[in-house]
Amino acid sequence: QVQLVESGGGLVQAGGSLRLSCAASGSIFSVNAMGWYRQAPGLQRELVASTTSGGSTNYRDSVKGRFTISRDNAKNTVWLQMNSLKPEDTAVYYCNARIRERGSNWYTDYWGQGTQVTVSS
Repeated sequence: QVQLVESGGGLVQAGGSLRLSCAASGSIFSVNAMGWYRQAPGLQRELVASTTSGGSTNYRDSVKGRFTISRDNAKNTVWLQMNSLKPEDTAVYYCNARIRERGSNWYTDYWGQGTQVTVSS
C-alpha cells in the first residue's frame, strides 16, 4: 500500500505565501513524476506544477514566477512554495505521484487527500 500525505494549506491574504508538502510512504520501489493539481468549485482539476525524478519542472502559465516545485527523491517528498498568492489561486490542492510499488512492474498514479488553500482579497 502507498499513501500520499499532504500538509500546509490554509487561509492567507492576497500577496502572501504558503508552502505545501506531500510525502509518499509505503511499499515503494521507485517514484517517477510528482506534481500538484488544484480544483476550484465548479471547475475541472488542473495541473499546477510537476517535476520528474531527474529534476525537470513544468508550470502552468498562471503560476510561473510565483510558485516553485521541489522534491527530495530520498524522502519521496515534494513541496510547492506559493508566493504572491492571488484570490484566483483559491482551490483544493492535490498531490500526485506516479509510483512503482515493490513487486510491481508498472507505475500507478496516486493522489493525496487534498488541502484547502484560500486566498482572501
